[in-house]
Amino acid sequence: MLKDDIKTQKMEDKSIMVIESDLIIAYFKKSDWLKQTAEHIFDKIEQGELKNIILPTEVFHELYYVFRDYVDISTIQKIEAYLISFKNLKLVTVSAETYLSALTIMNLYNVTSIFDAIYAAVALSPENPDYTILSTDRVYDKIENLIRIDPRDI
Repeated sequence: MLKDDIKTQKMEDKSIMVIESDLIIAYFKKSDWLKQTAEHIFDKIEQGELKNIILPTEVFHELYYVFRDYVDISTIQKIEAYLISFKNLKLVTVSAETYLSALTIMNLYNVTSIFDAIYAAVALSPENPDYTILSTDRVYDKIENLIRIDPRDI
């Protein structure tokens, strides 16, 4: 089966997927090229049309670094509390083993962002047996066994 066929099948059966930070960040920004898609995906998650969506807790670190120069800490807290309580999102705590796997991914596949490597490591972990990530970032395409689904295709 070709990788594109696998992607289509996974979109249809709504398999387990890691949601990557590009969608999370776009969802909370006032304007972003991906905002409409992010809102669409979050609607589908909330309505239960997309199930088994994994959110690695590492996203909380990244959100802090992305938003700290634009909003105050209380706003970041509200964003993170919203994600924690969001219906149909499964938070997965990033383990020490995941951090080691992320560093291996950085080394093997020349991934330059530790955050991207961590999301890839979670997507390739036992928490996510379908090895699927929902992201627009093409860096994931070069990682062996990882299947990236572009959220604009959903």
